[in-house]
This record gives sequence, structure tokens and C-alpha cells, in this order.
Amino acid sequence: MKVTAASASLLVVAALSELCVAVPAKRGDSGAPTDIQILNFALTLEHLENAFYTQGLQKYTQQDFLDADLPAWARGRWNEIAQHESTHVSFLESVIGDQAVQPCTYSFPDTDPMSFVTTSFMLETVGVSAYSGAAQFLANSDYITSSGAILAVEARQSAWINSAVLKANPWNTAFDTPLDLDHVWTLASGVIVSCPSSNMPLPVKAFPALSFPADAQPGKTVTVSFNATTTSEQLYVAFIAGLGATFVPLSSQMTVEIPSTLQGVVFPVVTSSDTTVTDNVTIAGPAFLTFHFNSDGEDEQ
Repeated sequence: MKVTAASASLLVVAALSELCVAVPAKRGDSGAPTDIQILNFALTLEHLENAFYTQGLQKYTQQDFLDADLPAWARGRWNEIAQHESTHVSFLESVIGDQAVQPCTYSFPDTDPMSFVTTSFMLETVGVSAYSGAAQFLANSDYITSSGAILAVEARQSAWINSAVLKANPWNTAFDTPLDLDHVWTLASGVIVSCPSSNMPLPVKAFPALSFPADAQPGKTVTVSFNATTTSEQLYVAFIAGLGATFVPLSSQMTVEIPSTLQGVVFPVVTSSDTTVTDNVTIAGPAFLTFHFNSDGEDEQ
């Protein structure tokens, strides 16, 4: 058997006893999205980011950034990020043409410069997971190349925010986390109020929101909340990180112990399975968690 770099990577992940591979599964032929649908999915996310930065930079002045003890150069970098997102929107619109979706109406959670920073980090990081998870559905090689070029910029922006500004880790594990289309949409839909009825329908659905307490940390038992009905007697929380997921039973009191081995960005999903994370077993989530670690690989709690 010929072992490629990709297959070797999957073998490494599968060899870890507490992990199961969590790469997004391909949809059946009848449900496979078209290239234009995937590009419009990407454009919807770029519209969201573009609106977030446009609105945020209008709300928060340079003095607001300084009063929040942010570096003097930080707001200028966000101006550059805003220009990147605007360019991504224009580029995707030019590729898609008259089928391009229009911006939605949004309600962002930021209320001050620091929550603007943390929301920006979340949006950029989810953007990376969205592009890496959706790439498998693209058939046109030009679209794959251009999507990869956008993904790389989103990843650099995410790393800059978390390291240069928040003074935390610039990366997660040896692998980033590709997310399923519906899992990405669940996160994005939390800030989308409504979209134009004329927009092309996207091949996505949102699962019920999943919430973790603000003090969630590896090794800690926490109470989670979500609003979903299920016939499963036993539920699990799949903590997705990199190409793997760690499954932990969810108690009847809605408590779960966060694995002590987790670091960086983690996407927990409530599932009825303890071996796979697919749409048909997803009950709620994902949520967005980030566990910082220092340059020696040690947790910072």
C-alpha cells in the first residue's frame, strides 16, 4: 500500500487511543453542493466578516483602542484586515456573477474594543475551518486554488490576533480543524438576523446553539446548555480539534468533563454517537472554545 503524506497524517491521528477522525464527510451525490453554491457559501461568510469590520471600525476610534490598552498599531492592522475582507467579497462576486448572494442583516456581540478583538479572532478562525472543510466539494481547480489563497490569509489574520494582540498561542495543534458546512453555518447563523429572500438557497442548516460557561477549562467539569429534543438515552460531547475528536459522555444533569489534554481552539458538538461527528448524529453545536498555552506547550489557566 502506498502511504501518502495525507494518509500518514490520518494514521497518526487514528493511532491516538482517545481520538476518532473527525474530517467532514462527503455528502451523497444527490446532496453534493455545486461549485456556485460553495462559492456563495464562502461569499456569505465574507459578507459577514466585511460587515463586522466595517461596523466595528466605525464604532471604535483609535482612542477607544488605546483606552482599552491595545497597541497603538493594532487598529491600523484591523483596517488592513477590513480591506482584505472587502477584496474577498469583490473577488467572489466577480467569479459568481449575477448569482452572487447579497449581504444579510447582522447582530454582532461586540460591545467594546476588547470584545471586538475576541469576536474578530473567532470569525477569522471559523473562516479557516469553513474554507478547509468546504474545499472537498469544489471541482474547478481554479476555485480550489483561489479558496486556498483566501484561507491562508484568514489563518494569518487569526494567528496575528491571538498572538500579537491577545498574547496567546498563534496556532493550535499540528492540524487545523476543517468543519462540516452545517457546523460552520450553526456558528455563523448566531449573528445573522435575516438574509434577502432573493439570495440563492444555501445547502446548509443550523443546529441548536450550544453554550459552555465562560470559565470552561481543560480538566474541569462544566454544565452545558442547548435546546434540542432527542430520543437517545446517552449523549456525548465530541471535542473537535485538528483532524480528531475526543468523545466524553454527557451526564443527565448536562455536565461534561472537558478533557485535560485539549489545547488551542476546540469545537465541541453534542452528538448521539461516541465514534463519529456527522450531521445525522449531531444534536447541538458546535460551540467555540479556546484554551491558551504558552511557548513551552503548557496550559495557561
